[in-house]
Amino acid sequence: MTTPGAVPLLRQFHSRRPRLVAVSEPISSGKGKGNAPRTVEKAPLMSTTPEPAPLRAVVSRIREGGRTVVALSGGVDSSLVASLAFEALGADATAVTLDGPAVSRAEVARARTVAKAIGIEHVILPVDPLARREYRENRPDRCYHCRVVETSVLREFGDRRGTQQYLDGVQRDDQSDVRPGLRAMDEAGFLHPLLWAGWGKSEVRNEARRRGLPNWDQPSDACLASRVAHGEPVTAELLARVEAAEGLLLRRGFRRVRVRVRRGSARIEVGPDELPRLLSEPLASELLEEVRDVGFASVTIDPQGYRGVSAALPVVR
Repeated sequence: MTTPGAVPLLRQFHSRRPRLVAVSEPISSGKGKGNAPRTVEKAPLMSTTPEPAPLRAVVSRIREGGRTVVALSGGVDSSLVASLAFEALGADATAVTLDGPAVSRAEVARARTVAKAIGIEHVILPVDPLARREYRENRPDRCYHCRVVETSVLREFGDRRGTQQYLDGVQRDDQSDVRPGLRAMDEAGFLHPLLWAGWGKSEVRNEARRRGLPNWDQPSDACLASRVAHGEPVTAELLARVEAAEGLLLRRGFRRVRVRVRRGSARIEVGPDELPRLLSEPLASELLEEVRDVGFASVTIDPQGYRGVSAALPVVR
């Protein structure tokens, strides 16, 4: 048995131990422009204990679906799906992480770490939703236009390899929020294994912990563009400033961080449990100055802390 509070070692789901290999894939942006390939690695898993009944059915269903691409963001939901796909299919499962201006370096690094821990083949592909006007305009349906671009890149990659099914990490709790991106995933034919199991975030985290996934307790994240108030244009420069500002807080040890921006000003949010530390002096003054120096006209700290999607900044008129 695993000692409560301890993270178990990752366990072997296959009798075959995949050898370490490098994978290099040239891809295109969908606009006819070539991009340099990324090289990625695979590493083996270790042994496991029996898994819950709902997941045995999910693994069986994934296996029946054939060669698979998993959209791996580095979050715990898609990481669990990648683990299930590798359990079901071994070398016939590939995790793909998209890397673009709205994706933080930390998220890409986390996806790489997770994929190596699982043992699944991992490919990182460039994507640029800023090429789409509707995305740059940052309408309330921005996520839909982002996902249209992303799923196009994923399907182009997968179709060249004879992929038969595309999986994502959508889970039950995602359905309680307004998420136009889910419509684009459905339109592109992506399947949602965690919904097959009827699982929400709590069950996902428990199973990820049981499997020893290194990000099982990682706070939920979203793309950098989600920090920008709807109606304010999204640019690569603005996204880079948001990432730099959030990096200042992450390096100070804060785990759940958002720097929301509107009309040149920034609002810092951290988890409610981390708020007393953020508000303490001299730390509060130091961080306000550091974030302002990134390039914001004014910076404030949200006194209520992070409250989820519903607390996003109002639309710029």
